[in-house]
Amino acid sequence: MFNTLITGENSYIGNSFEKFILSSQSSEVTVNKISLRDKNVVQLDLNKYDTILHVAGIAHTSTDENMRRLYYDINTNLTYELAKRAKENGVKHFVFLSSIIVYGSNHTSINANTIETPDDFYGDSKLQAENKIKNLESNDFTISIIRTPMVYGPKSKGNFAKLVKHSSKLIIFPNVNNIRSQLYIYNLCALIYGVIIRGIGGTIHPQNDEKLSTFTLIKLIRQAEGKKTLGVSIFNPVLNILSAKISIFSKLFSNLYYEDDITFNKFNYNMYNNEDSVKTSVKDL
Repeated sequence: MFNTLITGENSYIGNSFEKFILSSQSSEVTVNKISLRDKNVVQLDLNKYDTILHVAGIAHTSTDENMRRLYYDINTNLTYELAKRAKENGVKHFVFLSSIIVYGSNHTSINANTIETPDDFYGDSKLQAENKIKNLESNDFTISIIRTPMVYGPKSKGNFAKLVKHSSKLIIFPNVNNIRSQLYIYNLCALIYGVIIRGIGGTIHPQNDEKLSTFTLIKLIRQAEGKKTLGVSIFNPVLNILSAKISIFSKLFSNLYYEDDITFNKFNYNMYNNEDSVKTSVKDL
């Protein structure tokens, strides 16, 4: 039995993992949740837990200098203090949800030799947290760092929800042949579950079996709504230029994916394919 504490009561990933465990009626993993808001981490009693799944944090990107300290206080320092307290209390496994954003915007194809170069508070605060908690790892304390790409699923927010919102009007969409990694929420939950019960440590780079272009993702979203999409290539040269200069175009039409040499493959966690997962996500957004 792996008694697991999820930090972040309102976390999309944390709540989804709890639902995943309850729906699967797992006899190997039990879960409890806690909010770290206004709590003194160094006074937490974590003795009864085998695993901490740390998903609490600031997950949006900001360039507001007034937010800088908060990012590092929450994403970096709180993560380290929690991991340190977990180790002191005899917890065996600390699972930290990080992000592909630690690589920054200068890399489009990420492999085992790619160097992390975050270019905002969010990415840098996550990377610094990773580096700090790695120093706590020992034979009795396993650290797992999961660098997720875009996560989507039922009731998800963020970039996927924006794509769904705007796609209803996009009968015609640029057929740019870019490549993007993404991860369905319940594939991520299966990954986390497998990492916990197998005690797998290290830095983990997960993604769905099939990488998608933005056009293909839009087409799948509209298909789930019973709509057809016409792809056009006439604007591609202009969009390639804009993608190199403007953030919104870069997010839509540039590449950002894990290559095969870095993709986690120690066990199969991809329970759902792209078409089925997008269909389910769109219908329950």
